[in-house]
Amino acid sequence: MARVKKIKKDNGFYGIGIINNSNELNIGTLWRSAYILGASFIFTIDKKYKPQSSDITAAWTKIPLYHYNTFSDFKDHLPFSTKIVGVEMGELSISLGMFQHPASAVYLLGNEQCGLQTNITQQCHSLIKLPGDFSLNVAVAGSIVMYDRITKECSVSHPQSLNA
Repeated sequence: MARVKKIKKDNGFYGIGIINNSNELNIGTLWRSAYILGASFIFTIDKKYKPQSSDITAAWTKIPLYHYNTFSDFKDHLPFSTKIVGVEMGELSISLGMFQHPASAVYLLGNEQCGLQTNITQQCHSLIKLPGDFSLNVAVAGSIVMYDRITKECSVSHPQSLNA
């Protein structure tokens, strides 16, 4: 099994999670993607996760899920020097294609109905947005963000020669 974590060098770490999730299947799908795409952990804020069949890799045995009751609780327990990157459509958000991922980051997703609240986005170190005019499924959005991170890490550590 080829895992991103096994091929990448010390490029920091990242976690990904959802605040106020509206569909428990999203957590299982996000957990599976996080495991496959090299995340160190996933998390939930506000609503707890109940195991679902969407996690067919049994990712729960491979990377941890942390639960926080509130955003303040989450912020109080962040690893040292970790940047909060909110994934949110909005004028202040940077296009994912232009974003440079921090070495140590947590990516925070809102639910599909209401996204991230303003009081939360104001506490993020960065805000990024995906292309499109409508919200994607939260697990799909998270998977795209993680893929972008590992793709950019790989292109920095293994640039292709133009003369190849």
